[in-house]
Amino acid sequence: MRQTWRWFGPNDTASIDDMLQSGVQGVVSALHHVPTGAVWSPEEIARRQGEIAARRNGEASGLAWEVIESLPVSEDIKKQSGDWREHIANYRASMENIAAAGIEVICYNFMPVLDWTRTDLAWRLPHGGTCMRFDLVDFAAFDLFVLARKGAPADYCEDLKSRAKARFASMSDDVKSALATNVTCGLPGAAENLTLKGVRAHLAEYDGIDAGQLRGNLIAFLEEIVPTAEKLGLRLCCHPDDPPFPLLGLPRVMSTEADYRAILEAVDSPANGITLCSGSLGARPDNDLPGMMRRLGHRVHFLHLRNVKRDTADQVGSFFEAEHLDGDVDMVALIGEILGEEARRRQEGRDDHNIPMRPDHGQDILDDLGRRSQPGYPTIGRMKGLAELRGVMRALEHGFPQ
Repeated sequence: MRQTWRWFGPNDTASIDDMLQSGVQGVVSALHHVPTGAVWSPEEIARRQGEIAARRNGEASGLAWEVIESLPVSEDIKKQSGDWREHIANYRASMENIAAAGIEVICYNFMPVLDWTRTDLAWRLPHGGTCMRFDLVDFAAFDLFVLARKGAPADYCEDLKSRAKARFASMSDDVKSALATNVTCGLPGAAENLTLKGVRAHLAEYDGIDAGQLRGNLIAFLEEIVPTAEKLGLRLCCHPDDPPFPLLGLPRVMSTEADYRAILEAVDSPANGITLCSGSLGARPDNDLPGMMRRLGHRVHFLHLRNVKRDTADQVGSFFEAEHLDGDVDMVALIGEILGEEARRRQEGRDDHNIPMRPDHGQDILDDLGRRSQPGYPTIGRMKGLAELRGVMRALEHGFPQ
């Protein structure tokens, strides 16, 4: 696996020097300051490449921008409304500029309104560190009593509504405000920040769009851009829903193996692939991550390796972000399947046999606790995760032909 690191640009609390000292081989980044739907210009792409290529003292870092995460898909494209055709044309133009800059992998997602959702961005762990957590009771309290979404009561069972009501009644105004901020936090580093009013407006625009239509819109989007990716030699890879189940009455269409199969079969091209995020998919007990890698691995273009610990073993619900080797995902078995897929690619002569991986998220520990990094992206916590993953890789690699 190609060991990469997500970097949010010069304001990131993790520096290029930090990445080098962590043993990183390549960088994952994006132009978060460019509004969604606009074209990524050659100049802006080159500027970020230059920032990655230089150490703090001006010397060459030896690192390069290897994966785009993310080239965002606009809400207009997801809904096929407003300026969606213009946004697709701009998406193609950005892809052309990305390919011209020598970058081959583009990660994106197709989650409506909220790119990811947590109820607590700094949940206290027994060892004194913190992590991100999704608490279904807290989320129901937000949906029912903070957002006060019409139709929300029908989405929860009576027991959950009762627990959410009691939880909400126990919250101070500050806790309620923090909950709303956490849920609407959105994509790290994004140019746009959602308010409650903005969330309500977006939800209203999705009235009448069910999972079937959203999936159809995703397929239509891919039919437009995959031929361009093929021509340019790009590999597109869709990130799964996070968490992988419906929220706020919105459909989710990239949550299971069946969801991915539907998209891969509808637009059957090597350029149309998967970002296998073990943490996002692992929040569902019915997702078999090693099996998914074994069955769909030939279309996996990018890997996010992280772990989650679910509160319940047999149903979707609450979870927290665990240490990389210590959650409900069998990380050793998953890495074994990844290495097996890479060995098959080498035997087939594929140029993409070394799949880029990044240690996704991490717990805030030690000096991370005072750094105020992007939620989920502490320096030391991710370095610890990378070291653990690298140890598993090194041990298992002895059994695979190089």
